[in-house]
This record gives sequence, structure tokens and C-alpha cells, in this order.
Amino acid sequence: MGELEDRYRGLATRVRRFAELAGIAGKRQRLERLEARMSEADFWADQERAQREVQELKALRSVVQPWQELDQAVRDHLELLALAEAENDQATIAQIAAEYERLDRGYAALELKLALGGKYDANDVFVRITPGAGGLESQDWAEMLFRMYNAYFSSVGWQAELLEMQPGEGAGLKSCTLRVRGTFVYGYLKSEMGTHRLVRISPFDANARRHTSFAAVEVTPELDDLGEVQIDEKDLRIDTYRAGGAGGQHVNKTDSAVRITHLPTGIVVSCQSERSQQQNRSQAMKMLAARLQQLAEAERLEELKALGGERGTIGWGYQIRSYVLMPYQLVKDLRTGFETSQVQKVLDGDLQPFLDAYLRWVIAGRPDRRAQIRDAD
Repeated sequence: MGELEDRYRGLATRVRRFAELAGIAGKRQRLERLEARMSEADFWADQERAQREVQELKALRSVVQPWQELDQAVRDHLELLALAEAENDQATIAQIAAEYERLDRGYAALELKLALGGKYDANDVFVRITPGAGGLESQDWAEMLFRMYNAYFSSVGWQAELLEMQPGEGAGLKSCTLRVRGTFVYGYLKSEMGTHRLVRISPFDANARRHTSFAAVEVTPELDDLGEVQIDEKDLRIDTYRAGGAGGQHVNKTDSAVRITHLPTGIVVSCQSERSQQQNRSQAMKMLAARLQQLAEAERLEELKALGGERGTIGWGYQIRSYVLMPYQLVKDLRTGFETSQVQKVLDGDLQPFLDAYLRWVIAGRPDRRAQIRDAD
């Protein structure tokens, strides 16, 4: 009996400590202000601002509401446990003991929110996928990743817009760029930035030999405030070309797609989703500014190295995950050590376990925060 009460009191202490570390009080105040703002008659007068505030409101609710529910449930169960103990109600005590496991799992999920407190974690993102060397093999692998991510985005209710795609020669794709919108999109998807490796029997090899392919995934937060980044037009090479893929006569007859190369850094961005060259240029410039801001922040602050999706480098040489289809089946994250033999499920979009494992890895890399929570127990 006393042990069960101690466990609940320990959980209650951790829940309260989480509120301090996550700034729940401030988040609740901001949430109330946003809810009041949404009730104003002119809320939707500025569509862009309104959309940003709606996204912020969703992000705040995703932290505040689970915490409120968990905090209330733990306090209710402590009160109920005291009554059941006084009346020696063993059936109720057994139910409360079983409920502890569910609440403890709920806290573990809530704790992941501590890893979503980065400067850009609540932002939407641009995702770019490019194949490595290897021709058809790597191009096909890049397209497989494109399908995998789209399936994941759909499963969690995020909106993905294809901004640019260059089909491969014969199969796959040479590059693609997506804008992804949702709740804490960058906070979750930053774990995907890096090199992804595929090992399989090649469908393009008549001798059925095993091949290794690589593709790079780049994740950039979409920024509203571009800070101090200044872009000199002399540093840009701007190319226009005909947009590929579906799009009707307009796409096929005009050079509306835009590719911008930032010469000092070698960063390349492109957009072909809009109907006019000017609109595509504006969107590409926004992506470039976000990339440059990301790079500037990463270079200036040591703790923002996480922008690159892994510790210690922002470069593309770092392999983050292997997908092995032959001679055995295994997907393994080389940073966190998380792995599964359910390769097809992963390729069909079952990525959440990998994203959660990355967040736990990030938390573990911040012993000051984790110790504060553990010591409070």
C-alpha cells in the first residue's frame, strides 16, 4: 500500500517539475491570449499572421493539455487511493495500481516534449531529398524516401506541398523539395537530416547483385523572422527552366521554374510549384534565406549544432540510418541505436518510433535536465 502511494507521489513530483522546466505557466498564459485573440472579429484580416497564430496555438495545446490532464489524473488517483486505503477496498486499490502504469507511460510521452523546446522546433519545414552517386540505384532510393516521408506526413495529419521535383533518368528522382506544415514539424523532422543508406538486391541489375545506395535528406525550418541574414544579388546564380511533372499546358510551355545557387556557400534551392516565375523566385528566395539563417545560427551557437540532425557536424558525410533488405532485414539508427526488423513498415511510413527514440537521445544528451527530473522523484 505504502509503496503504491510512494510511486504516485513520485510521479506527481515529476509532473510538477516538468511544469517548471517546460514553462507551463507561461504557455498557459500565452494560450489564453491566443484563444482570446481568435475570438476577435478581425482575427482573419491578416491571413498569414492568423495562420501562424493558429499553428502556435496548436503547438501550445499539444503540451499544455496533456500536462493538465496528467496532473489532474495523478492528483485524483492519490485522493482515491487514500479513500480506498481507509476503507480497505482492495478492488479499487488494484485498479489504481493498474492505472499507474498507464499514467507513467503518459508521463514518458510528455517528457519527450522537453526535447521539443528548441528555437525552431515549432516551425514548419522545407524537406529536400537528393540521391547520392550511383545513378538509377540512388535515384530510386531517393524516390523511396519521398514515398516513405509522404506516408508518414499523411499518417500524422501534416500537410505536405511539393515545391519542386526533378525526375530521374529512367527511374526515381534527381531531387525534390517539400514544404511540410503541422505541429512541431521541425522538432520531429530534424532527426531525419543526414545520409540514409540502403542495402538491397538491385531491381536494375540483371545479375541480381547486392547494391548499396545513399540519399541525403535536408530539413530546414521555415522562418518568419529572417534575422540578420543579408543576401547580395551578386552572390546568386538564378536559372529558370520548364517545370516537370503534371501541371497542364502552362507548365509545359513556360520557363516558370526557378533554381537559385548561393555561390559563397554552394547552397541550391529551387521551386516549380507556383504558376509564375516571379512566385517561384519569391518562394525559392524564402527557402534560401531560411537555409542561410540556419547555417548562421549553427555556426554561431554550439547548442544549435542539433540543426544538422546530429551531434558535431552539419555536413552531409554523416550517415544517420541504414535500411538493409538483404541478406537480412533491419532498419537501424546509427545515433540512437534504435532498430527494427519491420523494414516494410518503416518504408510504408512507420517512422514515429525512430523520431521518439531520437528525442529520448537528445534528452539523454542533456544530463542537467534529466537529472533535475530524476532527482525530483
